[in-house]
Amino acid sequence: MMSLAEDSISRVPLAQRDPEVAAALKAEQKRQQDNLIMIASENLVSRAVLEAQGSVLTNKYAEGYPGARYYGGCSYVDRAEELARTRALQIFGAEHVNVQPHSGTSANMAVYLALLKPGDRLLGMDLSHGGHLTHGSKVNISGRYYDAYSYGVDRGSNLIDLEQVRARALEVRPKLVIAGASSYPRQIDFAGFKDLAAEVGAIFMVDMAHTAGLIAAGVHPSPVGLADIITATTHKTFRGPRGGLILSRKDYASCIDKAVFPGLQGGPLMHVIAAKAVAFKEAQQPEFVTYQEKVLSNAKSLAAALTELGFDLVTGGTDTHLVLVDLRRKKISGNEAERLFEEVQITANKNIIPYDPKGANDPSGIRLGTPTLTSRGMGSEEMVKIAAIIGAAIDNRNDRLFLDQLKKEVNLLTSEFPVY
Repeated sequence: MMSLAEDSISRVPLAQRDPEVAAALKAEQKRQQDNLIMIASENLVSRAVLEAQGSVLTNKYAEGYPGARYYGGCSYVDRAEELARTRALQIFGAEHVNVQPHSGTSANMAVYLALLKPGDRLLGMDLSHGGHLTHGSKVNISGRYYDAYSYGVDRGSNLIDLEQVRARALEVRPKLVIAGASSYPRQIDFAGFKDLAAEVGAIFMVDMAHTAGLIAAGVHPSPVGLADIITATTHKTFRGPRGGLILSRKDYASCIDKAVFPGLQGGPLMHVIAAKAVAFKEAQQPEFVTYQEKVLSNAKSLAAALTELGFDLVTGGTDTHLVLVDLRRKKISGNEAERLFEEVQITANKNIIPYDPKGANDPSGIRLGTPTLTSRGMGSEEMVKIAAIIGAAIDNRNDRLFLDQLKKEVNLLTSEFPVY
């Protein structure tokens, strides 16, 4: 029988083995280099993270947990997972961590599986006000299997009003209260949420998927010690591989672990877990704090520059890595703005705004984020330039020659700050 080393197929490089996929990868690398990527939930990982994720650990099945696997030959993947767990606990100061969830959504589903029965009540932030699909949206499993209720933001300020949330919690009497958002640009009062959850006898969960990197660096308030359960992603601001994690109090450790495996997932993605361990080590370095500080300062600079250009910002600014823009004054929809930005090689996403009169299919907002731009080394000066390009593109959206000139300005910026 021919060995793998002798197998001609196994030794053929990707470009020869599958030129179509190779071409797609090459084109995507060029797109990331040539575009100003302002998706708030995206970032650039290090070469070390890429190397770990593209490693031989992808070959290994390791159902179970370190020291208690259902397969043999797990001593080295056990080492990688223990490193990930130890580092995560050191970073966040939590009592327990599970690093196996494949995504933030998987992490949230595992929490619900562990703590709720179908039909139990949960209370989360309304998707149209900045929450996440998995916080009880009716189109998601969280809103189909559970009796989901929502709270929103104040109509005047677009800020979370804890008294309004408290009144909603007293009305609903949920078993689980969720704090966290995907397009809310302000800090969330975790202590206040803890108090209202305790008042109604609910378990308190925080989804810090978007702010995990900021929290790890200590530049954003932490829910650890306040929330019973915390879910997160390891990409977005954290700048690691795409994946999830769950932090919890010790008394929830067993039910969370059983919900992840065998309750929800089978074999963990050991190559991704190893990459998580690398990202956690990177997050323990002083440079990581400096990076997260720049993410925040860049967001504030971008927000200020957009405001100067006459843009309306939801909540009037930002405390995080993202800026949510209300485009109605500019007479352009989120869909139109997203497509327009693509023409000048800026990548962003349309986004619903609170009390949006147009709805989710053609929303009135655009969401902008600074993590990827900051990873490229850009600073406040570049944020001002980018805001000017955004404003000019919208103001001259029907002038093809002008848009071509703006694209050249973007090309100059992207060439100055290479991705890798």
